[in-house]
Amino acid sequence: MLAIVVFILFIGLLLLSVPISSTLSIVSLAPSLFDPNFTISPEYIIRAMFGGIDSFPLLAVPMFVLSGILMAKGGVSKKLFDVFSFFIGKRTAGMPCAVIITCLFYGAISGSAPATVAAVGSMTIPLLVKLGYDKTFVTAIVAVAGGLGVIIPPSIPFILYGMASGTSVGKMFMAGIVPGLLIAALLMIYAFYYCKKHGEDKAKINEEVNALHNKGFKKVFFESFWALLTPVIILGCIYSGVASPTEAAVISVFYALFISMFIYKSLRVKDLYDVFVESIKTFAPILFILASAVAFSRIITLLQIPDTAANFILNTIHGKVAVLIVINILLLIVGMVMDTSPAILILTPILLPIAQSVGVDAVHFGIIMVVNLAIGFVTPPIGINLFVASSLVDIPVMNIAKKALPLIGFFFIALLLITFIPQISLSFVA
Repeated sequence: MLAIVVFILFIGLLLLSVPISSTLSIVSLAPSLFDPNFTISPEYIIRAMFGGIDSFPLLAVPMFVLSGILMAKGGVSKKLFDVFSFFIGKRTAGMPCAVIITCLFYGAISGSAPATVAAVGSMTIPLLVKLGYDKTFVTAIVAVAGGLGVIIPPSIPFILYGMASGTSVGKMFMAGIVPGLLIAALLMIYAFYYCKKHGEDKAKINEEVNALHNKGFKKVFFESFWALLTPVIILGCIYSGVASPTEAAVISVFYALFISMFIYKSLRVKDLYDVFVESIKTFAPILFILASAVAFSRIITLLQIPDTAANFILNTIHGKVAVLIVINILLLIVGMVMDTSPAILILTPILLPIAQSVGVDAVHFGIIMVVNLAIGFVTPPIGINLFVASSLVDIPVMNIAKKALPLIGFFFIALLLITFIPQISLSFVA
């Protein structure tokens, strides 16, 4: 009975647009308020909230947020785009593909999809429009490719999934590399098809790329070298065992600070205050969500909701393929209406046992979950990447969404391949 009350209250508060952190806190306290004999007291719930954020791995999240903002302010996305344009800009769909690759690399710096869209889109969209590309198409490319920011390591959702599931964050980072590259490749295939069908203004493109060639490879490469080195340093420290993900996040902050202030000289001491304020504003909501989600997970475990959900699904649906299809559909729907962080923290304790009961590895399931939710970044009504991209160009969100549909289709193909071919995710996981 209590489980039904909790579920109805949870849905009701979401429909009333109560902030997700407040919703989770209220729902976590509800059983003890409705039933004085309930095992856990309100005082214990509050202690659990504080205990949930007293975590060393969690420190990686604000550090990667700060590192990504430092890189954005330091103009790193422009340096990355220039070097990719230098090599492939003159080819068919070369410039849109350079945008996708830039999103791929920038995702390995920021660990955030909206941050990737904002940093790459603010620089590349005006440039590609000037080169003759359709404005809505370019915006859709950036919005969808920005989703790579949560799949290519280091990824903030991977860290949160690791905390919620007990899975190694380092293994999650390793598992995200091939899926990220696969999605980027499929997006580039569609960009090639689109440009073949609609044509390109080769004169303008050649003029832009020739300007880079006139600089010379050495100059372009040297300007981009420090930016290209960022993911190598972050991931190299983790995979070599030199640093944990949290320690690597701290290293990335100091490295971002160093190249932005002393190499590119695009950031000044007086700018740091605004950077720190923006970082706190970005991380603080995640912190509140995490604290309340920890308490919520304790409550649903005590109410045996994961066991009930698992038994219902496994008794109703038979076979690994059918169970994975149902989980994917559920995650796609959740991604449309809920932000990634709370979705991971709420659903992992419920869905992971179901996936493991049909033989799905915890690391593989984490990739499936994050890729599903990454699609949610570009699907209304939430579609945060669409809103970020729309704010950059003043194009209605639904117009961008319509143009993004074929790209989302290719993203979905990648999801199916990742779901049913575990080796894509697990081939490099020890």
